[in-house]
Amino acid sequence: MTVNLNKYSRQILFWPDGQESQKRLQSKTVTIIGVGALGTALANHLVRAGVGEVRLADRDYVEESNLQRQMLFDEMDVKNKTPKAIAAKEKLSLINSEVNIQAIIDDVNNLNIESIVNGSHLILDGTDNMETRYLINDVSIKQNIPWIYAGVVHSRAMTATIIPGLTPCFNCLFPKSQAGHGETCDTVGVLSTAVQIVASYQATEAFKLLIEENKYLREEMLQLDVWKNDVENFPFQYSLNQDCPSCQQKQYPYLNDYYSTNLHSSLCGRNAIQINPQEKENNPIDLDSLKERWSRLGTVERNSFLLRLHYNDYEITLFTNGRAIIKGTTNVETARKIYSMLVGN
Repeated sequence: MTVNLNKYSRQILFWPDGQESQKRLQSKTVTIIGVGALGTALANHLVRAGVGEVRLADRDYVEESNLQRQMLFDEMDVKNKTPKAIAAKEKLSLINSEVNIQAIIDDVNNLNIESIVNGSHLILDGTDNMETRYLINDVSIKQNIPWIYAGVVHSRAMTATIIPGLTPCFNCLFPKSQAGHGETCDTVGVLSTAVQIVASYQATEAFKLLIEENKYLREEMLQLDVWKNDVENFPFQYSLNQDCPSCQQKQYPYLNDYYSTNLHSSLCGRNAIQINPQEKENNPIDLDSLKERWSRLGTVERNSFLLRLHYNDYEITLFTNGRAIIKGTTNVETARKIYSMLVGN
């Protein structure tokens, strides 16, 4: 494997094994689930460093409120309603053409996550919800792939490195019965610097794993408040739950859909419901045909990835696999009726 000595010269000087460490980095595949604030920062670090393949999985499109903290997006992405995974890939491809960047525009759920992460050496958490993290945790254990958790709200952030067979898992640390919803970025806001700082910690741990320099991996959960200047490290090696259904009993409850609600889910703080009818995935929807029909109902927008209708007080965004985001309601039944009327059962 050839190493670009000029492009990566400064980090090659830093790596413990120089060019050999860089070669290891270039042979690795990383999946980033969620391409928002954390995900864009993570992707930026990994692509610039020359990770061999970076997969970007996200279900959403760029909105104006994202620009304050989601570093790879701009106002043109908002205007074009560009899916986040595509917008990120476009920017990153201009930064480092040597990296194989895969954009996955889809809701990550128990039916597709195994194929999305298959062959990855590491999974990075760029999500904003606990349900997806439990799912990442299960697939991580099942496929023996390390993952790095991170969460940010207000000025506070935390991160932990979870390695199957070596550390307690996420389900040990945050049992489902104890996991409350609490504050979110949509209710108390978020400081962009908190995102960047914890993403940098997350990416640094990723580099340690990818170049196989594991002796320096953090063995604690890092918690910090950038506004109040608080930094704490919490050892979690004694948090292993001997009855954990994920890492000990290998039941993979979230991967096996015991708790999942794949057909619909609310989008936190968005006044929106996502409808995800899995049976349509193998029968792509003809968006051009729908555009003609929908144009009689309201204002229609179309790009290469989605179709959007402004209908009465609602905004319906439809993707080719049948997944839709219905904005203007938090009522599942209302969203399902709108979907059935406009798309079909």
